[in-house]
Amino acid sequence: MYRILIVEDDEGIAEGVEHQICGWGFEARCAADFRDVIGEFLAFDPQLVLMDIGLPFFNGYHWCTEIRKLSSVPIVFLSSASDNMNIVMAMNMGGDDFITKPFDSNVLIAKIQAILRRTYDFAAAPAVMSHRGAVLNMDDATLSYGGEKIDLTKNEYRILQALLEKRGKVVSRDSLMQKLWESDEFVDENTLTVNVTRLRKKLNAAGLEDFITTKVGMGYLVE
Repeated sequence: MYRILIVEDDEGIAEGVEHQICGWGFEARCAADFRDVIGEFLAFDPQLVLMDIGLPFFNGYHWCTEIRKLSSVPIVFLSSASDNMNIVMAMNMGGDDFITKPFDSNVLIAKIQAILRRTYDFAAAPAVMSHRGAVLNMDDATLSYGGEKIDLTKNEYRILQALLEKRGKVVSRDSLMQKLWESDEFVDENTLTVNVTRLRKKLNAAGLEDFITTKVGMGYLVE
């Protein structure tokens, strides 16, 4: 099920769009904190964002730019300001489409479906995974948090990737050791323990305390 984040400060429009989207089988959430749209984005981890231009505190162009620093997720602008300058500005800021208010709900759904199909039907796996404000970049095997990059070893990256892929579920030590075997290095119980300990120290030093939970006799999880 695709997740769609609606960044729209008009509650009536936002709730109407959310209802329409959910009726087509998507999962939708309306942003509530317009001071921290990035926090809402990272918490929901959507596959598409519907972005109003005229928002409190910072406009939609600002938040589009901030999202583009983290993700290539499709962003569709919604605005009653449909002059050419706004449309050009939206596209230049990294937007993927522009829908003028008031809009026909069927047109909105059709555009959403087309963009999702175009983006994900033939796309590779997403280039980033996020949790608790931390962003794992799979292009350069680094973790970003609070504007800082945390360098990871190959094994630390693979451990974190495996845990984030199964976020909320326990990943057994055997599964993690199999993941580390992909590095063509010998991996035993002690090697895994050492790598998890080092990874935790890096996470704690960056302010991500208790990011990885140990389930005794079972394995580890990120929740």
